[in-house]
Amino acid sequence: MGYGRLSDDLSKVTDFRTVFRQMPKLSTGNHFGGRLVFDGKGYLFIALGENNQRPTAQDLDKLQGKLVRLTDQGEIPDDNPFIKESGARAEIWSYGIRNPQGMAMNPWSNALWLNEHGPRGGDEINIPQKGKNYGWPLATWGINYSGFKIPEAKGEIVAGTEQPVFYWKDSPAVSGMAFYNSDKFPQWQQKLFIGALKDKDVIVMSVNGDKVTEDGRILTDRGQRIRDVRTGPDGYLYVLTDESSGELLKVSPRN
Repeated sequence: MGYGRLSDDLSKVTDFRTVFRQMPKLSTGNHFGGRLVFDGKGYLFIALGENNQRPTAQDLDKLQGKLVRLTDQGEIPDDNPFIKESGARAEIWSYGIRNPQGMAMNPWSNALWLNEHGPRGGDEINIPQKGKNYGWPLATWGINYSGFKIPEAKGEIVAGTEQPVFYWKDSPAVSGMAFYNSDKFPQWQQKLFIGALKDKDVIVMSVNGDKVTEDGRILTDRGQRIRDVRTGPDGYLYVLTDESSGELLKVSPRN
């Protein structure tokens, strides 16, 4: 991950600087994660999947299946939870993550929220806390795609791991997420919007503190895989589809 300066005509990037690189390089090609969020306090969070190597999500000497926290200049903060633990990667903020797909700052609590794919069932929403273990693959509400139990799983609720604030028993294949915090459409206030790749719609959820409930779905009639959801500065919802002829949709509530 890095940053540079985009030219005025949008044709090139100069002064590019790499501030984070996953090492060592990986040979398998699934569950990359890769969402980036600045928290507004000088820190950058990077969500990394376990690369379809389940046990690595519990290994503190690896970055797979972890939430990484850096300064906005790419340095490791002194107060990261494992910075003084021998053998652990100092970049880690929390762990036990399978395949993170959406991440956003809650504008009302200023807390970071993250969603992730479960296997067959068990998509989750979490509020990742410093040094906490979010379970995968020891704790999961899903099963293997074969229909059998995840080999490492010890149950849905496992001592020493955190429970999600919300989970789906049947996976919608969650993707990008956005909190709605604009005065443009009052009926959307306190709502969380999450894209769904498998279910091909946008999930609408009500937020009350650290609790969420599903209200319904929108864009179901389009039958398109949804990759990302963002709130624009104009108060509209912007939705990116994941198709060979993908579209960027500008969305407002039905009258």
